[in-house]
Amino acid sequence: MAQLGIELELIVLLALAVLGPAFFAVFEVETPGWRKALKWALVVGLTLGLYAAVGHWSLVLPAFTAAAGCTFHVMWCRRNGIDPVHATPRRRYYELRGWRWVE
Repeated sequence: MAQLGIELELIVLLALAVLGPAFFAVFEVETPGWRKALKWALVVGLTLGLYAAVGHWSLVLPAFTAAAGCTFHVMWCRRNGIDPVHATPRRRYYELRGWRWVE
């Protein structure tokens, strides 16, 4: 079997880019596109930049940030009475995020 070079990092980043929004898009409905793009640009840029310095250990960055983000997300949602999977009650979630609720 051939060894993977930077392809491994690209596969993991692609998987995160596809699966992350598939599961968490409901929590980012009103987030501006530029903020979402900036977040992904930072994750990809830092991971690939680290690859040059530390090889496959660079995958610790997206793994750690995903784990930390999920942990914070669940804790924040539970503390504020929001379902951490469905973002309900939606009106309360919008209020907490500072978004405008439109009926």
